[in-house]
Amino acid sequence: MLQPTEYRTTAAERPCGKAQAVREPASISVLESAVPPLTPVKVRARWFEFKRGVPVLLKVALGIFAWVAFLLGWHLASASGAAGNPLFPSPVQVSEALWQLFAERGFSSDVLASLQRILLSFALAVAVAVPMGVMMGAFPVVESALSPLVSAFRYLPAPAFIPLLLMWLGTGDTQKIALLMLGVIWFLITLVCDTTKQTPVDFIETSKTLGGSRRTILWTIVVPVALPGIVDTCRQMLAVSWTYLVIAEIVAATDGIGAMMMRARRFVHVDEIMAGILVIGLLGLLCDLAFRGLYWLLFPYLRRH
Repeated sequence: MLQPTEYRTTAAERPCGKAQAVREPASISVLESAVPPLTPVKVRARWFEFKRGVPVLLKVALGIFAWVAFLLGWHLASASGAAGNPLFPSPVQVSEALWQLFAERGFSSDVLASLQRILLSFALAVAVAVPMGVMMGAFPVVESALSPLVSAFRYLPAPAFIPLLLMWLGTGDTQKIALLMLGVIWFLITLVCDTTKQTPVDFIETSKTLGGSRRTILWTIVVPVALPGIVDTCRQMLAVSWTYLVIAEIVAATDGIGAMMMRARRFVHVDEIMAGILVIGLLGLLCDLAFRGLYWLLFPYLRRH
């Protein structure tokens, strides 16, 4: 291994009494520890890596494992008797109650009624919130005018409007759909506005330089850039809409999952109540998967591997 040399000054080479450096090589030692030896890099499989994709089969296996662990823990908690068996049924008892609800009591009609209310109310909320949010995010003057109103209503709990909705709209489906709509529309407007404001300014300025009008910039730049985020926002807010379902159906309701759960409460049928909760969770999961599929079809260039 080559070793660097240091140079020192000799007295013989100092003319006129002045020190002048004469380059005389002298061997010195090198700090071997400063340069670590090259070693082959070992590639190791790591479970926890930032921004690392998960294979599809592993993702499915982990999801199944989570459900199995949840059901096993539920069964063990019920079998222990710590919470009282009548008020804390096992997964087998809930499954039997769910089968009886569908086979003997026409629970499918209640599920369809609840699903129809959710989809209709959410479609109305999207039809109002998305255009308003896009306009607020694209034009600061619109945001300045509407943001104080939207922000105030966002902090009002939707159940607080139940007495007014009952007096204005009665006890039919219109009241329930209006309550479900009020539960998500204000948050949806704010999230769509924030998503729209993330459009890069360079895109807008470039379009202006090329002579694009406001309408052209809005429909060819702002909306296409914000649309993936808007679809993902709608997916998240649909889950919030499901959380208001039982509240909307407990008041003077004759059908729906919430109405069935209230009837079961009168007779202390905890297994039927938990069956209704399980159905709501499964329907929410299916809606989430539907939105993920829509996102996958509309924006293939944003697929996550």
